[in-house]
Amino acid sequence: MSYIPERGSTHVYKVNKISKEEIHTMAEQCVFEQPPFCNAACPLKLDTKAMLKAVADGDFNRAMQLYEKIAPFPFILSSGCDAPCENKCRLSEVGDSVAIKEIERAVSRFGVGKKASSVFKMYKKTPAAIFGSGLFCLLLAGELEKKAYPLTVFCEEAGLEEYLSVETEFLKKDEFEAELKRLKSKDIKFEFNCELTHAFFEEKRGGFSVVCASEKCAKTFFPEGTCDESLMIYEKEKLVMGSGCGVMAAAFGAKKAAVTVDRLAQKLDPRNTRGDEGAIDSKLYTDLSAAERKERVAVPTDGYTKEQSVEEAKRCIQCRCDECFKACAYIAHYKKNPALMTREIYNNTQIIMGDHQMNKPMNACALCGQCKVVCPNGFDMSRVCHEARKNMVSTDKMPNSPHEFALLDMLFSNEEAFLCKPQPGFEGCKYVFFPGCQATAIAPDTVRAAYSDLCTRLDGGVALMLGCCGAIADWAGRSEMYETQKAFIRNELSKLGDPIVIAGCPTCAKELREQDGIEVIGIWDILNEIGLPEGARGLDRPAALHDSCGARGDAHTQNAIRAIAEKLGCELIDTEYSGDSSPCCGYGGLTAYANREVAKEMTEKCLERSDAPYISYCMACRDRFAREGRESRHILELVYGTDAGAPPDISEKRYNRLSLRNELLRDVWGESTEEEKMDFEIEFTDECLAMMDDRMILKSDVIGVMKSYKSSGEAIEDSESGLLIARERLGNVTFWVKFSEDESENVTVHRAWSHRMTVQRRIGG
Repeated sequence: MSYIPERGSTHVYKVNKISKEEIHTMAEQCVFEQPPFCNAACPLKLDTKAMLKAVADGDFNRAMQLYEKIAPFPFILSSGCDAPCENKCRLSEVGDSVAIKEIERAVSRFGVGKKASSVFKMYKKTPAAIFGSGLFCLLLAGELEKKAYPLTVFCEEAGLEEYLSVETEFLKKDEFEAELKRLKSKDIKFEFNCELTHAFFEEKRGGFSVVCASEKCAKTFFPEGTCDESLMIYEKEKLVMGSGCGVMAAAFGAKKAAVTVDRLAQKLDPRNTRGDEGAIDSKLYTDLSAAERKERVAVPTDGYTKEQSVEEAKRCIQCRCDECFKACAYIAHYKKNPALMTREIYNNTQIIMGDHQMNKPMNACALCGQCKVVCPNGFDMSRVCHEARKNMVSTDKMPNSPHEFALLDMLFSNEEAFLCKPQPGFEGCKYVFFPGCQATAIAPDTVRAAYSDLCTRLDGGVALMLGCCGAIADWAGRSEMYETQKAFIRNELSKLGDPIVIAGCPTCAKELREQDGIEVIGIWDILNEIGLPEGARGLDRPAALHDSCGARGDAHTQNAIRAIAEKLGCELIDTEYSGDSSPCCGYGGLTAYANREVAKEMTEKCLERSDAPYISYCMACRDRFAREGRESRHILELVYGTDAGAPPDISEKRYNRLSLRNELLRDVWGESTEEEKMDFEIEFTDECLAMMDDRMILKSDVIGVMKSYKSSGEAIEDSESGLLIARERLGNVTFWVKFSEDESENVTVHRAWSHRMTVQRRIGG
């Protein structure tokens, strides 16, 4: 039996091959992090989606806290806002958009913002001044006060009430009073009754690091146009000026001016590193198929009540792109969008020395490609995980443990259990039947029946090849081993004269088609051409057809299977996520070996689509569904009237492969085979067998330990149970067996476990 060398500790300093640019390009395809359309349309960057969610939950205080982030004076903004967000609301495509402006007004009335404390407030060391009045100056004052600038406002008005009255005539009396109270609470120093002349400006500006002014004042201070109005910045004098009409224009201008003040205060060029300012375009995808077409709540004269606001806010569908979360159990399990997962996996590959915490998530992906189909932009998480695995392996940073058992199973299929023979009576054959390693392990009787049928009804001879196509090595990221297995299969086919491969597994068909010079057809194609054998019959009740992820993108195979099901008389149930969008059963990508929890969730995701029996055309799918207690049949079992029964454990799978090989050699080719005989008998308790299957310990592993014990006589006794314990290191794993021995030296195994540590015997003191 082959073993896989442990990774070399001297090679951990290798540099990963994935480029940052490539990862960035991959991540950009995911639109999950794109803003909702209402958010993107707001030039002030209000988190409209979160505010509507808070209102829908009845939490007006939380909504107010969100609104205050962009509105130092909420009544002014909510009353005078142009509401560009409403025009971008996706509900407008199927009916009325959400009345966001009216909800903002309700938030201003009913919400209480977070009270700011000036006791522990850390003020900046950059004093700022504002010359003039009006909406721009008022809103800018609110922005700078929030940023903790020591701020002085110079104005011509006689007091706060008069100052607030400038350009705010649209406010109702109660709204005006509320904003006046809010203005008084802000830490802003006012100097009233100022004569805003050039001389006054020159007199006052020296005490401030940054000076701001209304458009009117700026033109008074610089009558010859020496201020660069296009940039609204006069760098030499550190002057920020604002213009524009309307509440939204003034608010946006104030927001931009506050950023400019920050840049100037830090002695940085105000033109650079400003981020995205204003409204932007969003690439977010939102499925509107389930959107409720409910009319907008009518707006009373005095605006929405609390109850009406909540009702209207509940119309918001909370735009998000979660197509992959809904379809893929893997992405749903980790609760991270593909862009974030991609970045974290990339960072994981860049770690040279230290914990690679994303190894388990990386290895949990089924590599099935479902995400690429259901994603509106075709984001392929399987490619990210597959490339990361290959790079982790090539740089000696991937441990053997996640995939070693599956890789050894593949090697077993292509070594001890391998068979490649032409049909008796033929020197060369037109065809070769390649059922796949899972079919021989799970349903050997079905494989035998299929081969006998093909030999009987096809002209030109049908050879038989029992082995693994090498997909397991590819899934594990073992590129060199994968190429070795492909070359092995290619060489064996060459010995047969390069016949047409009849694949019994869609994954095998896919893998073999990717090799040059190999012609591949599915057994489903043959059966549709020559007809079904006598006795072929479908289930006597409706069943759900599960499409194999190995047939994703292969409409021909999907249709061929449905044609066979129709000929069998099957009544198939339409299920969600079928065809190309079908989820993986949990075996693909070796998920069942690397992360059983996620694999189980994948199986459950497949089975939640229907309570009916499941028909599949991948033997691994058949096995996974049966393990969850669902009636599960492979299409070939129906064709040939066989039933694999209960799912075999891992040792039985090995036994089935080897037994099928030996039986066929004896019965079909007349060759005798020798089976190893032991000079002692060994039995396993039911509890032990369940434990071994769960821990992926084979009977052959236990037998190896017992052979070592019989040879050396070395064991320790458990004083409590009286049982003996022996150990032996096989390959990279140390196996422990707790057993009893009768007078005839026959063995009963009670427990078995393993670890990857090396145990050394030390003699002497």
